[in-house]
Amino acid sequence: MQVIKTPINDLLIIQPTVFEDSRGHFFESYNKQLFLNNKIDVDFVQDNQSLSQTGVLRGLHFQKPPYAQGKLVRVITGAVLDVVVDIRKKSNTYGKHFSIELNEKNKTMLWIPEGFAHGFLTTQNDTIFSYKCTNFYHKESEGTIYWNDADIGINWGIENPTLSEKDKTGKKFNGFTSPFN
Repeated sequence: MQVIKTPINDLLIIQPTVFEDSRGHFFESYNKQLFLNNKIDVDFVQDNQSLSQTGVLRGLHFQKPPYAQGKLVRVITGAVLDVVVDIRKKSNTYGKHFSIELNEKNKTMLWIPEGFAHGFLTTQNDTIFSYKCTNFYHKESEGTIYWNDADIGINWGIENPTLSEKDKTGKKFNGFTSPFN
């Protein structure tokens, strides 16, 4: 596995080593020692998986402390545009976003520490998205930033995605008070 830094502090791309032959392929989708070697000492307590069709946008979600979650995300089948926004007030990349294509072919993963809002846009039908979480889901601690906020400036490449009711009513970044230092 290769760990690649992004322009946003603490946000890491994880590129697994894939072994392929006529039977198919094999790769490690998580290795605790690799995380520890990169100063990421976390315990995953919950795995989540979603199935979405093309044009479904989920996010930008986060959980407030003390229920904040770090996430290791990847696509099992299909493809997404995965996007994170740094919402850590003391970070020199506060308010900045990062996007990357995750798909079944590149097998790329993204490590998203606590203090980020996360979302993704499905770009293929029947996409299965998987994420390991460092904390349990806690509905009362959930927050949503509006997916298409001009102050953040994410280029999703779509004007009218399929959204949940929760995602249609996310908070604008300009009036947002982050719970993360």
